[in-house]
Amino acid sequence: MIHIRKGAFQECVDLSSKIPEFTSPYKIEVYKKRCAGKYLALIAEIDNQSVGFKIGYDRLNDGSFYSWMGGVLPKFRRMGVAYSLANFQEKWATNNKFSSILLKTRQKHDGMIAFSLNRGFIITEETQITPAEETRIWMQKSLNH
Repeated sequence: MIHIRKGAFQECVDLSSKIPEFTSPYKIEVYKKRCAGKYLALIAEIDNQSVGFKIGYDRLNDGSFYSWMGGVLPKFRRMGVAYSLANFQEKWATNNKFSSILLKTRQKHDGMIAFSLNRGFIITEETQITPAEETRIWMQKSLNH
C-alpha cells in the first residue's frame, strides 16, 4: 500500500539523488529559496520506505500551483506511486484555492509528458533548446473547485 505524507526538503533532496533522470539534482539551498512562500513537499512510502517525492510551490502568484520537482525510484515505478502523489497534490492545491497546476518538463522526459497528458494537462508552451531533447515543455491543468 502507498502512503503519502508531507515531507521535509532533505527527504526530497535525498530521493532526487537516487533518481537516474536527475543528472545534477538540486541542493537543499535551492529548495529553501524556491519554497520560501506557500509550498507542499510530499513523500510516498511503501512498507515504511521512502520511494518517491513531489514538491511544488506558489511560483507565479497568479492562482496556479507550480509542480516543480518529483520522481519515483526506478524499482517502484508502474505501481501507482506518481499517480498517488499527483492526486494528493491536486487535492491540496484545490483545497488551498489554487485554480490550476502548472509544470515544466523536458522533451526527453516522454514518460512525464504522457503521464501529465493522461491526467488532463495540456501543453501550453514549448521553449526550444538545443539539443532538442532539452526543449522545455510547459503544461497546465485546471482544477475544479
